[in-house]
Amino acid sequence: MALLRPPLLLLALVVSELHGLPWFINVSESQGPGAILYSFPINCTSYVPTLELLYVQPPTTFFNPPSLNRQQKTYMAMVTLSSSARLDALAVNHYRLQLRLTCGKKVLEAPLSVNVHRDPGHSPCAGQFANPGGEIIQVRETVTPGAQLYTLLLPGLQLQRAQLRINSAQDPPYFPGPFSINGQGWLLAPSQGLKGHAPKVFPLEVLVSFGQNQSCHRMLKVKVLPDPSSQISFLGQAPNVTILEDLAPGSNVVQVRARGLDVRYEILSPVPCPLFSIGREDGVVRTTAPLELASARGVAVTRLQVKAYERRRPWASVDLDVTVNVRSVNRWPPCCLPAMLVTEIPETTPVGTVLKTFTCTDPDSAGSPLDYELQFHSPPGPASLCLRGRALEVPSPAYRPMCWVLQDMKDVNDYAPKCQPPFQELTIYAPLGHSVEVTKVSCWVPQEPQRRAFSYSIVGGNSQSRFSLQGPILVHKSITWGPQWPEQPHTYELLIRVADAGPSIPHLSTTATVIVHLIPWSTSTVTTRTHRSPVPSVMTPLLVTDVEAFWQPEPWFVVVLTVTSALFLLALGWLFNRLFQGLAQMLQSPSKSAQALLLNSIQGTEESIEGFTEAPRTEMPRAPSSVVSLQHFDGRAQDSRTGREYLFNTLTGARRWL
Repeated sequence: MALLRPPLLLLALVVSELHGLPWFINVSESQGPGAILYSFPINCTSYVPTLELLYVQPPTTFFNPPSLNRQQKTYMAMVTLSSSARLDALAVNHYRLQLRLTCGKKVLEAPLSVNVHRDPGHSPCAGQFANPGGEIIQVRETVTPGAQLYTLLLPGLQLQRAQLRINSAQDPPYFPGPFSINGQGWLLAPSQGLKGHAPKVFPLEVLVSFGQNQSCHRMLKVKVLPDPSSQISFLGQAPNVTILEDLAPGSNVVQVRARGLDVRYEILSPVPCPLFSIGREDGVVRTTAPLELASARGVAVTRLQVKAYERRRPWASVDLDVTVNVRSVNRWPPCCLPAMLVTEIPETTPVGTVLKTFTCTDPDSAGSPLDYELQFHSPPGPASLCLRGRALEVPSPAYRPMCWVLQDMKDVNDYAPKCQPPFQELTIYAPLGHSVEVTKVSCWVPQEPQRRAFSYSIVGGNSQSRFSLQGPILVHKSITWGPQWPEQPHTYELLIRVADAGPSIPHLSTTATVIVHLIPWSTSTVTTRTHRSPVPSVMTPLLVTDVEAFWQPEPWFVVVLTVTSALFLLALGWLFNRLFQGLAQMLQSPSKSAQALLLNSIQGTEESIEGFTEAPRTEMPRAPSSVVSLQHFDGRAQDSRTGREYLFNTLTGARRWL
């Protein structure tokens, strides 16, 4: 393909002064269906451009509507031949195409001339129709039975009396009926129609005969598309939505819906998309990041290109443009310096003298323009001051004014009230059957002391509804005996919300904290006492510090102390053992001495008695060694000479023979 690409083409489509210049394309008659005749870029970054083919002279269906494909920041336009294109330089050697480009509000038109030249080596069976894979023809299943589907007569064959017929089998039940080719080279649909045969593809082998015994075989495929009513399409027009910048991430923005079978959604551009996402199945566009206009660029307007497609047929898709506008939110009132101006001026002050130039800023959007308006507490008179822009000027005649500025459009409360003290801790004795006044909440607006209308409400800590508010006065309700009466002291931590009760919206508020130690009292005649602990003068929490002294030795000291204690106990045990042994010896020594004395006494007594009754005899032998203790002596003894036994009385020394 020999294509001439003049540089004036792009200028002709984008620059209005050059759109009327002609530009030309030379193509060979051998170019078949689908061939690209020309491609060029289009620079239209702020909008989605459109390129249309208005008409062709002489009229023909050989040219497709121009296509646009996005490539990064530009679009690529292409002009191609249609499936019915059969160029023949002998029949028509020049075509004029009128194109229209739309980029936002700019609309440009330019002609495109296509010159067709002869190709001596071109075969009548050449071109895309001659490809081994065959040419694909797409038709709807709702096509009229026997309708013309395609023109098969190749360029120049009509002069050679070419004959065409389908040479392949078309057996049922796959084929609804036979396709046919008439004498004009038209491919005709079966007489039974194609209803219900989507998405089948019917292969047809076409035999082309021409000249003297010249012929060629070519493949042609007919693809049946579903009913157009079942095709995917978006419901409604392209949405243009507006949201606020304080929308939290994950919030819903808009939902798009498409008609089709098992439809899925995705965002085609911008890619990546850091601010928005779309539900793959439900088509809900959601925020994915904060939309702060002051901190992020390109947030004010976002254009999303959304694609809808069928899950089982991804090629069946449609695109939709969604525009999301983000609007700023004014969260804070303007801050001005000075906030209040009190001054006196003499009568002779010249007219136009500037008393004060006010400087105000918007915390939400620094540098944004503000409107200034002067409002009076009394009706304006001839001596009223005037405000020119931000400057407060003296008119004629002058007077001694005292006025307030800095109101946006009406008198609204720009400051939250403050309470003194912000934190209270009280102890009360609650007699049965009596209501007790606990405390009074004192609040005001320091910047606007004239405001005195406030609303009071308990927003936390009021379990069992024991407390109520009578204006700013906190009251403990009286109750009767019952299961709810506390037998033990109880502590309540009450949160009291104090809000501006004026006509302004929103109502600014603050919260005061009151801790009440309630002590139940059953005698109603006891005088009620309230103990108030000192509170700080600023809004800071009351911190109570309790220091408890304790000793925590080091680990090595614990080990040394344990070993030392064990050794001390062992030494103490050994000492007591020695003391007990010594005491036992002392007790045992006198007993042995007494036994020896007693034995000697017994022996002496026996000798005296025997000497008194009988003649003197030899010395009686010592007591047997078996006698070790008189503690176990029962008085029984035996005479060693005669062998007789007797009982001996240790007290009298007498004995009785047994």
